[in-house]
Amino acid sequence: MEPVLTSAGMKALDRYAINVLGIPSIALMENAGKGVADAVRRHYGDPAGKLIVVFCGKGNNGGDAFVAARHLLGQGARLCIVLMKDPAQLKGDAKKSYKLLKNFAQNASPEQITFFRWRSSRAPVNLPEPDVVIDGIFGTGFSGNVTGAHKSAIDWINTFRGKIVSIDIPSGVNGDDGTVGNVAVSASHTVTMGYKKTGLMLNDGMTYAGTIEVVDISLPRLIKKRPVSEQLMLDKESIRKWLPVRSAQVHKHSVGKVLVVAGSRGFTGAAALTSVASMRSGAGSAMLTVPASVHPVLARKLLEVIVLPLPENADGTFSGDAFEALERRFSWADVLVAGPGLSTEQGPVQVVRKILERCALPMVLDADALNIISENPRILSRRSSKECILTPHIGEFSRLTGVGSAEIARKRISLASEFAKKFKLTLVLKCAPTIVASDDGSVYLNPTGNPGMATAGSGDVLTGMIGGLWAQGMGRVEAACAAVYIHGLAGDLARIEFGERGLLAGDILQYLPSAIEQVEESSAA
Repeated sequence: MEPVLTSAGMKALDRYAINVLGIPSIALMENAGKGVADAVRRHYGDPAGKLIVVFCGKGNNGGDAFVAARHLLGQGARLCIVLMKDPAQLKGDAKKSYKLLKNFAQNASPEQITFFRWRSSRAPVNLPEPDVVIDGIFGTGFSGNVTGAHKSAIDWINTFRGKIVSIDIPSGVNGDDGTVGNVAVSASHTVTMGYKKTGLMLNDGMTYAGTIEVVDISLPRLIKKRPVSEQLMLDKESIRKWLPVRSAQVHKHSVGKVLVVAGSRGFTGAAALTSVASMRSGAGSAMLTVPASVHPVLARKLLEVIVLPLPENADGTFSGDAFEALERRFSWADVLVAGPGLSTEQGPVQVVRKILERCALPMVLDADALNIISENPRILSRRSSKECILTPHIGEFSRLTGVGSAEIARKRISLASEFAKKFKLTLVLKCAPTIVASDDGSVYLNPTGNPGMATAGSGDVLTGMIGGLWAQGMGRVEAACAAVYIHGLAGDLARIEFGERGLLAGDILQYLPSAIEQVEESSAA
């Protein structure tokens, strides 16, 4: 798995390369700029004769743009270099790269390269219509609103309907949280250096970045082994290695038993999806406990799942007495899953609280179990189970933490990590991308999935998958990560057949075996 870096993490990596390993900083800039030029050629064809407008800021992002322009000039492109600041303000490597480009320009005709100083908060009328625009205005350290000439430049870029290539991150996007203050470049392609940045994976950054390509700027493998980031991007190969391997002598009781506490009158679908997903993920057996009045419905529907009726209240939810009957099943199970479709009436509240107080099984808590816990989150610190996974979406996490949804969206990685460490558990924050935070401080970002998965029941499928994989003997964090990755992959496979708009949770469930098979075969070849 590759790290996903914050702006501070990337700066620390650069400093290590320069100050400890002795790699000249200008060499890193040269490699970055050449990588951008190569990407333009690779994706948009031979640059010879094409007009490319290159916007250059005063920092290292602008320096990368100068290098890219020089390489494109050597390949026959016609260039308009747009300077966002007076060249006298350039410093360090950016200044060196600008002077080198100017030296090369002396040997080119005026028709091949021109330099343009962007001064006004209004877009000039005499800037030519290009074939490609390269955005090198701001780097990953930018945050806040864009003003003045910089704003007008970005507005002009965004009126262009051709190809827009941003260097490292679209200008105007916050490199750490992906938010946009007022305006940012809407890129068709982002060429980012060394590693993906968190700002490209979160919030508006996901939309503004377009297609993301990571360019190797020749940082030695030694650096890649350093713990520069505790944020890692999940990948198929890692998931494949984590998945349990079945021996030829297994039986249904040796490959995981999942006890599911779910459902209420009118909410039988969540219980069905969760329990079936646990078995589709490889668990040998699932026992679904439900309020007595919904038992006939689910017993007819679920052929492979054991469906057990428990005492209920008149409203079709668990009664407080249901816990004693449930407790007798703890010795049967490897993992307990609770929450989908429970409701937050008094009976389920009593059951969930008693589960936390008296059940030592590894447990996955979702949906209404989380809503019940949010009334008193400190109960998590007093739970009997040492092994716990919570799977909230943004709204549920807001209720658990008391932090507003907008702030969670901006600080989701740090907040998820802090919560996991505080309560000594694994947190699966369901968002785009889904984040898995471990109590050891590690954070994993998931690359699979699509907007069509924002549909009722999708989270119930994920909850069952986590329980099913965990019951087979996987570690807590590995089970959460594997389930998240495979869940998204199943959604991607389902999208091919059903499209995004009409995607249902049942479609994701249907494609789970294919997704698992694809992961298990990923090392072939």
